[in-house]
Amino acid sequence: MARNTVGLDDRLTDYLRSVSVREPEILQELRRETANHPMAQMQIAPEQGQFMALLVQLMGAKKALEVGVFTGYSSLAVALALPEDGTMVACDVNAEYTAIARRYWEKAGVSHKINLYIAPALETLDRLLVEGEGETFDFAFIDADKSNYKNYYNRAFALVRSGGLIAIDNVLWSGRVADPKVQDNRTKSMRAFNEKLYQDKNITLSLVPIADGLTLALKH
Repeated sequence: MARNTVGLDDRLTDYLRSVSVREPEILQELRRETANHPMAQMQIAPEQGQFMALLVQLMGAKKALEVGVFTGYSSLAVALALPEDGTMVACDVNAEYTAIARRYWEKAGVSHKINLYIAPALETLDRLLVEGEGETFDFAFIDADKSNYKNYYNRAFALVRSGGLIAIDNVLWSGRVADPKVQDNRTKSMRAFNEKLYQDKNITLSLVPIADGLTLALKH
């Protein structure tokens, strides 16, 4: 039995998906379209989308938050897992990318659950707090510009209720966080962010080595 997480090569990844990922056709279609996008690497893996959907269902979440939409795969996966009266606030700055997301939300029949704000996410999050939305969200997913992760997390922490969950993507940063020779600003920022959460006694923490690393922070 291995004591460390095994790195997945393409063959093992294909096997994992073949026996575990039950990806709805609408998500498969979106993933295929996004694969041809010049920024396709920004999309999450299907096993990650399914994992987050499972968490949302386990929590009985009804109100979700997303920072960073891109073409909408993660928001669609979560919205499909929310109950019919569930809601999501989605934050992004790119109307062109999110136009693809809107098209698939509509096609999947979940567009009524999602409120998309095209504006700098910090402005949207601060507005939600001013409007009294603090501690009302069950689940939050952060997958946007890494330099602002600390700021996004602080706002999400204020917006999520006690017992709510914050998920943060790309925390392993393609392994660069573990390489002391890599000292660019974004990598150092991600290391500092990971350390900040590790030291935070106000959360229960788990860093899951799925895709590019997904941190789960359960608010006390």
